[in-house]
Amino acid sequence: MAQKMKTAVLVSGGGTNLQALIDSIDRGEVTSAELVCVIANKENAYALERARKAGIPAKAITANFEEEALTFLKECGAELIVLAGFLSILGKGILSAYKDRIINIHPSLIPSFCGKGYYGLHVHEKVLEYGVKLTGATVHFVSEEVDGGVIIAQKSVQVRHDDTPEILQKRVMEEAEWVILPRALELVAAGRVQIQGRMAVINE
Repeated sequence: MAQKMKTAVLVSGGGTNLQALIDSIDRGEVTSAELVCVIANKENAYALERARKAGIPAKAITANFEEEALTFLKECGAELIVLAGFLSILGKGILSAYKDRIINIHPSLIPSFCGKGYYGLHVHEKVLEYGVKLTGATVHFVSEEVDGGVIIAQKSVQVRHDDTPEILQKRVMEEAEWVILPRALELVAAGRVQIQGRMAVINE
């Protein structure tokens, strides 16, 4: 049996995307990755509780984040990092140590509604303000440019006339984020994604 890629998940809040990954692994949909640790940048992040319930080592790091996180990642043997609702910008140390081995889920169809200031509920507020008919989610590799890395997967979601930011956020999570993040993790962990220029080529 092929060795599974040791994967760390970085979170800031409730951890619904983390739960989607845990559930996908439990269902046998993700077979090429194992979750070896969860790191939160907030002490009260419920994602930490989700990790502990699943038997995954979990730690909150609120000071000297980059240095402490790198130490914990190495202790856990992490080879790949998933940002799953992680609401901070990573420093150059982690970006360099895990070049092309960090993926992020963003709640819009990049390049729309992304970059600095576009995170969490703010994204959905802006989508509704602008009046677009389609939104969705994107999984991409992380680079020094915020939300600017190579795109791995996207899935669109209809915007409805009576949506509120909260309702739209929930639908984007359920119909897009929880679907494409596990798929993207499996593809990357299985070595089926190659970066060629600005494109991610998926090997079937």
